[in-house]
Amino acid sequence: MAVKIVVIFDFDRTLINDDSDRWVIEHLGLTQLFNQLRLTLPWTSLMDRMVEEIHSQGKTVEDIAECLKHVPLHPQTISAIKSAHALGCDLKVVSDANQYYIATILKHHGLYDCFSDIISNPTTIDGEGRLRIFPYHDLASPHSCNLCPPNLCKGLVMKHIQASIPEKAYARFIYLGDGRGDYCPTLKLDSGDHIMPRKEFPLWECIFNNPGLIKAEVHEWSNGEELEMILLQLINKISKENNI
Repeated sequence: MAVKIVVIFDFDRTLINDDSDRWVIEHLGLTQLFNQLRLTLPWTSLMDRMVEEIHSQGKTVEDIAECLKHVPLHPQTISAIKSAHALGCDLKVVSDANQYYIATILKHHGLYDCFSDIISNPTTIDGEGRLRIFPYHDLASPHSCNLCPPNLCKGLVMKHIQASIPEKAYARFIYLGDGRGDYCPTLKLDSGDHIMPRKEFPLWECIFNNPGLIKAEVHEWSNGEELEMILLQLINKISKENNI
């Protein structure tokens, strides 16, 4: 059986070169309110409050979308995603941003159809045309992982992805991330899998402070050029090792 290569991207400061939540806050004039409420609400509830404020100011979901189209995305990251997809890899996003922001940015750059799944905090547009943002995990039923924020344990998501693939022994994973929330899923990877932490970001620090806990191979990167080069080298390596 041919090996299935699954490439999982974090979104903020990994796939894009900024933070989508903070981008909207800063560019739509919400920094002062954000700073006032920062310590009073869980992050996802705070983001929902921010988009409520945008709506109350008379701005629309389309205004948010237009703002998101200007989020920086490295051209080599774009080409890496398109190349990986063309090579038959199964690409997924696992992110603590939200479904609407991620989908909007990916569609703008012609990347949306490259991904089989976007796993993030869900969103909807209510009857008044207001964007709503909800936590991925029900906060009334805590997930009990002390490495992750209450709204999203990426480790549980990783285990679900692994379980959803028939004959897991024939799947190889490549995980790209930068944040502390990306550490938990990397602990679920096996030898034969690969982790691409962004150099000198929190995930990189977690891995190199506790190297004995990681089974997968680690390949650090700093920018879009390195991301593309390393990712395509790994895909080629896995393909050759398994005669894909």
